[in-house]
Amino acid sequence: MTVKEQLIRVGHSPDPDDAFMFHALANAKIDTGPLRFAHEQLDIETLNRRALSGDFELSAVSLHAYGYLSDIYAICSCGASMGDRYGPLVVAPSRFPVTDLRAVTVAVPGTLTTAHLALRLCLATNFAHAVIPFDQILPAVVRGSYQGQPIGAGLIIHEGQLTYGSFDLKRIVDLGQWWHDETGLPLPLGVNVVRKDLGAETMSQIDRVLYQSIRYGLDHRAEALDYALQFGRDLDRQQADRFVGMYVNDWTLDFGPRGRAAVAELLTRGHAARVIPRQVEPEFVGH
Repeated sequence: MTVKEQLIRVGHSPDPDDAFMFHALANAKIDTGPLRFAHEQLDIETLNRRALSGDFELSAVSLHAYGYLSDIYAICSCGASMGDRYGPLVVAPSRFPVTDLRAVTVAVPGTLTTAHLALRLCLATNFAHAVIPFDQILPAVVRGSYQGQPIGAGLIIHEGQLTYGSFDLKRIVDLGQWWHDETGLPLPLGVNVVRKDLGAETMSQIDRVLYQSIRYGLDHRAEALDYALQFGRDLDRQQADRFVGMYVNDWTLDFGPRGRAAVAELLTRGHAARVIPRQVEPEFVGH
């Protein structure tokens, strides 16, 4: 049986790592067979919210959000962003103990982000937060406020993990390192998910094409990096290359047993902490 020609709507972030992964797919560098892909670039929290309604056939989402999406989507076996002893950071104008974050308002990029879940787990409690677009968090922390609301620290994702020092901010905690210290596992931050109503054959075909796009980028690094640089806010080429290397690597080609164990562990801990409302057994698509 062959897959019929079909339009696949793709949602992903306008960030260097996602752009690098999707370069070959977005720029017709690989044969996609009967599948036609239309791309929409949105910030990760918007993608998380759109996925709740199943808006995209293929979408990047936070693993935290997958805890609410498992009835609609399965996880692609490739396309993950894993933080192996590094990940989202909490930064502030001055250093203080991580437990003191319970006493300040933290700017966060979205409550369905994995960064937000990881900080909840790290602090072992809910915490005062203000949801702010991810690219406005660093300036808000420097000012100490956002739209009149006091801000004491910021939860940083994407390229802010490399640029926060230029704002003279101090690292309070690296959640990827914290997670590794707790579990011995990498922190699974973002995944690509494919809608289950497409059927097993089409899901597998989409997963294969995504793998080929990632493989193409890794095999044609300079070319893919040139494309990704269009989305590297405040990053020079060296920084963009470093950032891509952090989140597009062997983990991205395949979770492997350890990566899958990390996914299951984070979902289990999120449920045990009463952040994710039900126990979710991750479902992976094979290619």
